[in-house]
Parts: sequence; structure tokens; C-alpha cells
Amino acid sequence: MNLEQLLKDYKNGITDLDSVKKELARLPYEDLDFAKLDHHRKLRTGYGEVVYCSGKVTEHLVAVFKHFAEEGTNVLGSRASIEQYEAVRQVLPEVEYDPVSGIMKYIQEDTKHNIGRKSKENSSKKNEAAIGNICVCTGGTADVPVAEEAAQTAEFFGNHVTRIYDVGVAGIHRLLDNLETIQQANCIIAVAGMEGALPGVIAGLVQVPVIGVPTSVGYGTGYGGAAAILTMLNSCSNGIATVNIDNGFGAAYIASQINHQTVCGRL
Repeated sequence: MNLEQLLKDYKNGITDLDSVKKELARLPYEDLDFAKLDHHRKLRTGYGEVVYCSGKVTEHLVAVFKHFAEEGTNVLGSRASIEQYEAVRQVLPEVEYDPVSGIMKYIQEDTKHNIGRKSKENSSKKNEAAIGNICVCTGGTADVPVAEEAAQTAEFFGNHVTRIYDVGVAGIHRLLDNLETIQQANCIIAVAGMEGALPGVIAGLVQVPVIGVPTSVGYGTGYGGAAAILTMLNSCSNGIATVNIDNGFGAAYIASQINHQTVCGRL
């Protein structure tokens, strides 16, 4: 339910008082027993509810997507499996899925022009509705799944995203060749495993916030990303904030807030 639209409909005589009261009675969430759907999160925070798909019972996940769709709400699901996507697609044929990042999203047809989305036909084409610029960089190609989780989440939230992958410190010239493009961003997400040095190097070369995303990529003593996160937390470069291991979604959320504040002064 869109509260603003509901009130406008009542004001314009499209909706009667009983219908308004019935809708308002469901505040502040819709209880499905197994899930409580927060339809008004966007009113409070500027961003709608996101569904973490991993571990969810398939029938529950399908029902959650279906209920959000019925309310006219765009839905982003993270860490979705191909099996979960296929099940949701049986009910919502328009749902989209990216197997690299595990991102699943349902976008209402009448709002698609307002969503920053990577075009399958031309991924370099900038969506006119997307704002600002968030740059997502990776140390290597093994970091791309986490980076794509960040990039596609940021695009879903209406941001223009620039991708610069495989520019790790093992070949620093690759990073320097792309430095001018990176410096044009309002915020940078630096995704790296192994020793996790990339965010610190980038932060020393730019004047905007850098969000470090350590990944679980690496050999034995990387300890599943522990070495990378410790490097990022202890970086001597200024302007770095670090999220948890493999948390591309969390990085995108913060980057989106920064980008929106920079461009619009608000969410």
C-alpha cells in the first residue's frame, strides 16, 4: 500500500472512507504469520524493504514476492538461488534474476523508467533516471559476484553505477589507468579479497568516501576474508568505511545514501 497515493485518492474522491480505514488498519505492517511485510519502510528510511532469500522456505519466499507485487511495490531479493528464482517466476513471470550476484528483482512496469538498471543489451548505457555516480571496483575477477551484488543493488535504488573490475594491487598500473574515471564518482565501493589492500590504495588517491568490502576470496591464511577485513579496518588511509565480509548489499545501501545526499541533498 502506498500511503501517499491512498490519501490522494481519498482527497480526490476515488477511494471512500471505509476503504481508507481498512488499509490504515494494516499499519505498520502486513502479518503473513511466517513474515511481517513492512510496506512503509520507504516512507521512514527512503528505501523499501529488501528480501534476504538464502535459507528461506521457497513457498514463503514466493508468497512474500507475490504480496509485495500485489501492493504495487518493487522488490529486491538478495542471495537468491536459481531454484528460488524459478519458483517465483512461476507466479511473477516479469521477475528478473542475475546468477552471478544472486540478485532477484521484481519491478512494476510503470516504474521501470525510474529504476537505474543495467541494460542487458548495453551495460555501458546510462539510464536517464539514474542519478549521480557510484564507482564499484574489484581487486580481481573472483570478487565480481560480491561487486555485482553491490552494483545491482545500487542501481535498483536509482543510482548510476560505473564498474571497474580487476584493478587490484598486484598490477597497480591497471588501477592508475582508470584513476580519472574513479575520481569522478561521488562514492567508491572497493571490493577485494586476499590481503584487501585495494580500498586503502584508492582512498589515498580520491577525495570522496570509499567503502571497503572484504571478500572471502583467498588462500588458507586469508581465513575466509578475515585478513582482508583486518587490513581495511586498520588502513592508514583516511575516508574508508568497511562493511562485513562479502556484504555487497550493505556497501551499496550506504553508497546510495551518500550519492543521493550528494546529488539531491536528501534521499
